[in-house]
Amino acid sequence: MTHLRKMMLEELQRRNYAETTIDCYIRTVEDFSRRFHLPPDRLGPRHIREYQAELFQKQKLTASTVRQRLAALRFFYTKTLRKAWSIEETPYPKKVRRLPTILSPEEVAQLIDAALTPYHHTLLMTLYATGMRRAELARLKVSDVDSKRMVIHVQGGKGRKDRDVLLSPKLLEELREHWRRLRRKPSVWLFPGNRHHSGDRPIDTKTVWHACKEAAKRAGIKKDLHPHTLRHCFATHLLEAGADLRTIQILLGHGDLRETTVYLHLSERHLHATASPLDSLKLKDKQHRNE
Repeated sequence: MTHLRKMMLEELQRRNYAETTIDCYIRTVEDFSRRFHLPPDRLGPRHIREYQAELFQKQKLTASTVRQRLAALRFFYTKTLRKAWSIEETPYPKKVRRLPTILSPEEVAQLIDAALTPYHHTLLMTLYATGMRRAELARLKVSDVDSKRMVIHVQGGKGRKDRDVLLSPKLLEELREHWRRLRRKPSVWLFPGNRHHSGDRPIDTKTVWHACKEAAKRAGIKKDLHPHTLRHCFATHLLEAGADLRTIQILLGHGDLRETTVYLHLSERHLHATASPLDSLKLKDKQHRNE
């Protein structure tokens, strides 16, 4: 696998794929190979179909996750091995459009207040205040915080796109407190890794996941909740506060405005702005209903 892994890694890097995508694609091919105890270049469409079925039936993965796994295998076969790939033999599962979970502002406050540690408290505040993805948060640099312009620079976000996001005064004060708490002042990463947060590498995205899950448990929030939920809350609450969709699109880093319109379905202000047609019907009152 070492030689094949090196070949695939070079192909991914040559095409300037994001680090998170590279990690996911490499791990998928390794997992696929382990499943059948054979090098991946000796596996074919029959193995891919069997693997795909297991992802759904045994691992209970979502359609979007299975699509991502298939995209990784397709890249490996078509770009690394230069082999053909038949869509008919290995069809992509249909996308399932589900509305994301949204917390009320009160629930967001409960979640942040229930953080296990001050470090986790800062992570959750930053997620909600900026609408960042957890991978973007994990790789924030000290130099990305621009207190003069009151923005945070997100470098190399999804699709290798840079953007600026909001830096609220409350978050700026929290980040300064976070800086003062660190035993070793980082020269590069805003959220350094290792047990004492003094490493030379950034935190793992799993740390962000754990911070969110642990806080939800401590807060007694039963909704299905993960770091991306706070991104959805950021957008929905902005919309409810009167921000326009185009501004939210830019802040989130969406390439297409259609991605952002999902928040129209989640905003209470927009849901309640239109009366139900039932309210305009002149129905019989209870007294005359059974006459």
